[in-house]
Amino acid sequence: MKLLVPVKRESRIALGVAFFIFFVALWSFLSLSGAVPKHFLATPWQTLVSGWNLFATQGFTHDVGMTIWRVVGGFVLAAVIAVPLGIAMGVYKPIEAFFEPFVSFARYLPASAFVPLLILWVGIGEAQKLTVIFIGCFFQLTLMIAMIVSGTRRDLVEAAYTLGCKDSGVIRRVVLPGAAPEIAEALRQVLGLGWTYIIVAELIGASSGIGHMITDSQALMATDHIIAGIVVIGLVGLLSDVAFKKVNQHLFSWSLLR
Repeated sequence: MKLLVPVKRESRIALGVAFFIFFVALWSFLSLSGAVPKHFLATPWQTLVSGWNLFATQGFTHDVGMTIWRVVGGFVLAAVIAVPLGIAMGVYKPIEAFFEPFVSFARYLPASAFVPLLILWVGIGEAQKLTVIFIGCFFQLTLMIAMIVSGTRRDLVEAAYTLGCKDSGVIRRVVLPGAAPEIAEALRQVLGLGWTYIIVAELIGASSGIGHMITDSQALMATDHIIAGIVVIGLVGLLSDVAFKKVNQHLFSWSLLR
């Protein structure tokens, strides 16, 4: 096996499926053999049945919809501000010098640490949950976009100035077309990051959402419901990631990004 040699699509799919089979087999062994008590780790079949019941009888579809709304809403709010700010930081170094120290500092602050403050500032409604996702996405996305834009080829910028372009023309005709595929990829990656904050966002004061269901199930020691909720988050996040990737490939089919 040679290093860094790409794997064929069929082999990649087969290897990915093989790992999931191995994971479920290990999970089944641990739960069915008694190595882990069933009230601590539900079996795969019990989890599957519980997940079905959640959707069929307990209105879990509404919870999933609310969670998707919160993740997408917080992410979109972050992107609307982070994209232009990141572009400005990338092309104008004084703006970068002004914002970069604080943004670099803030990206290390865990979004969960803001929950008590956000409850005091905006209450326990939807604004608090959207803000948690916003904080988790905004600072990371801003720096990623600034770094992408800063990597624009200098010779192309100089050629544009030589041909008479002004600053706005250079940004519109050189910087953005060159950086757009990587910016789209950064958006995809940060959307995935937003899914990791949803349980924290729904931990307090939520009356709906996957996180709310998981928190209630914890009090009842219903590990089958907890695992089902975690699996649903993973599946919905994976579907959103695949859809985002397909859109990027369609919009930027000329790019090398895959």
